[in-house]
Amino acid sequence: MNTPNGSADKTALEEGSAFSPRFGADGLITAVVADAADGVVLMVAHMNAEALRLTLETGVAHYWSRSRASLWKKGETSGNLQRVREVRTDCDQDVVLLKVEVGGNDATCHTGRRSCFYRTVHLDSGGNATLLHDGSEKLFDPAVVYGHDKS
Repeated sequence: MNTPNGSADKTALEEGSAFSPRFGADGLITAVVADAADGVVLMVAHMNAEALRLTLETGVAHYWSRSRASLWKKGETSGNLQRVREVRTDCDQDVVLLKVEVGGNDATCHTGRRSCFYRTVHLDSGGNATLLHDGSEKLFDPAVVYGHDKS
């Protein structure tokens, strides 16, 4: 859906009770995914209308893979399905927040870690950036689960 132009439409979008997700020109909406219990951000993905519909209908997170150009049921291969406990949207409804419980071994990242956000960007005094790992352990071996190392 596109953004309503009038101020009354803007008020309805921002304050009303109708869920009117706004997909971008590419047909996608950004999905931020957090753990329902502790709020840790697990991943960021994208959904097309079908992925969002399936997620709402089944209670299991579905996404659109931009790299594979296909629908993707998160955890179908690894066993780490994401059961949706809450769906939120931002003020202009162009982002959704999914609060999920992760099944299997509680890993979300294809590297085998709980979260895709396992590194911190460190800036030195000269403004140079390096990545520092947070020490999170791999909860599964990607080579075993996917038949090859996806990381």
